[in-house]
Amino acid sequence: MPSKSLNIGMIGYGFMGRAHSNAYNRVHNFFDLEYQPVLKAACARSETEVQAFADQWGYDSIETDWRRLIERDDIDAIDICVPNNLHREIAIAAAEQGKMILCEKPLAMNSEEGEEMCQAVEKAGVANTVWYNYRRVPAVTLAKRLIEEGRLGKIFHYRANFLQDWTIAEDLPQGGAALWRLDVAAAGSGVTGDLLAHCIDTAVWLNGSVKDVNAMTETFVKQRQHTLTGKVEPVGIDDACAFLCHFDNGSLGLFESTRYARGHKALYTWEINGENASIKWDLHDLHRLEWFDHGDEGKLRGWRSIHVTDHGGDHPYMDHWWVPGLQIGYEHSFVHQVADFLQSLATGQPCSPTFRDALETQKVCDAVLNSAKNGSWQAVG
Repeated sequence: MPSKSLNIGMIGYGFMGRAHSNAYNRVHNFFDLEYQPVLKAACARSETEVQAFADQWGYDSIETDWRRLIERDDIDAIDICVPNNLHREIAIAAAEQGKMILCEKPLAMNSEEGEEMCQAVEKAGVANTVWYNYRRVPAVTLAKRLIEEGRLGKIFHYRANFLQDWTIAEDLPQGGAALWRLDVAAAGSGVTGDLLAHCIDTAVWLNGSVKDVNAMTETFVKQRQHTLTGKVEPVGIDDACAFLCHFDNGSLGLFESTRYARGHKALYTWEINGENASIKWDLHDLHRLEWFDHGDEGKLRGWRSIHVTDHGGDHPYMDHWWVPGLQIGYEHSFVHQVADFLQSLATGQPCSPTFRDALETQKVCDAVLNSAKNGSWQAVG
């Protein structure tokens, strides 16, 4: 049985607030850990909305001011699930109060803010992590192990895309609780920080650091009505982005993201080509890893589909779930991140990606946006 409680203070009650709360509630049904998360308080500006959220997910109490939340002595960890423009202020204040911090991605609005956040948690010595949850999909974690074992050999290419279609309508407004991702003042960027940040984090984790980028972006709808002001205002975020890059290991990268791809709600795919083998993954079929090994006997050589459900340590995380052959889904990646964070508290080791790890992705995003603005290759960092 767990011997230590970790009291969680959740700031925000949207999609990610629900995903994280579900993970806190489920982790000890499946993982035997020293620490037990306790949903102590939920915080948002609307008392009615946050109380309904707290009642649904089992939080003990509510706050309507995040400053009061982080000052509470009965809160151990702050979970930041609010728009990007609030990450820096909340994280720094929480660190100064000695709170552990779990922050939604991207880390910040830009690298300068991200560096301030890194310095704050490092000065305070508080545990910290950023919710790049796709690292914890078992098939993606298995790919990491295969790469580290050298099975691909020298890597030549990394390509990824993340496609959606939900912002095509010209009459869709920007700003407000549901549409803050279209408001540059709240989001900092569009698909670069929202979608490509996931692709970049996975790529850096699997394939190493990005050296430089050459990018283009486009905003297809130039003006939208702002929900908060009621006025038609310029749109400052990028609707689509594509970029080339060089990795430090000599491989080439190709990335694309858009919210204007009809028929795609969340198509996230990546593929890596090495001298000995290739590997690819698709979020729509997230429990499968596609593998091609040139070392296979010629007449049997071809792509194979690995159903990542086995136990016994061969397939990451799966021995905590059902019997082999039964898959898990998107929400379980958050359960895995909570489990890893709790385990890191017991061992004293950092839980990746830390703020400092996530700053690397932030620097790539900044370089992408600068390259698109300047029309030239941009060094990262």
